Amino acid sequence: MRYDPNKHHRRSIRLKGYDYTRAGVYFVTIVTQNRACLFGHIVAGEVRLNAFGQVVAETWQWLATQYDYVELDEWVVMPNHLHGIIIITETGDGGGGSRTAPTVIGTTVPTVVASDAPTVKRKPLGRLIGAFKTVSTKRINEYRGTPGVVWQRNYYEHIIRDERSLKRVREYIAANPLRWHLDRENVHAAGTDPGDAAWFGG
Repeated sequence: MRYDPNKHHRRSIRLKGYDYTRAGVYFVTIVTQNRACLFGHIVAGEVRLNAFGQVVAETWQWLATQYDYVELDEWVVMPNHLHGIIIITETGDGGGGSRTAPTVIGTTVPTVVASDAPTVKRKPLGRLIGAFKTVSTKRINEYRGTPGVVWQRNYYEHIIRDERSLKRVREYIAANPLRWHLDRENVHAAGTDPGDAAWFGG
């Protein structure tokens, strides 16, 4: 199905019957309410995060320390959205791994198949994203001293199924700051970037 920005814009594009608690590698995009640029700006193709952006970066990494079965791969905080690869492992022995900087490394899909270790009860992807949104919103609101909505109600997600797809997503995330002038989340963009769903065939 062809991507329609009016129909699919950051809405949940979930696979019917898919168990989002299962081990897997997922690319997610989370956008601010009204696409407001709350987290910083882009200078010469590089992200310059403000205090709110630092909170978002820290909270994203918090996911991997809060939940043993969560690992983080490539990710980047943009002025009004976050792109990240989140890995839900089969067991809770992932060690809370996280990349602290958006650098493209490697081309192998992380192993998420069953092992001899006991399985753990895992939250579905949506609840992990919900926890991230809740914690980051609370911290930002505490910082600015006033309550407010930070994130859009939903998020975009794409299941990464093979090494080629993983490589493509990593490259997309790493290059995101360089494409900010075309990014459809940028309200001032010249605007020819088709967006995540079109880019990855969603």
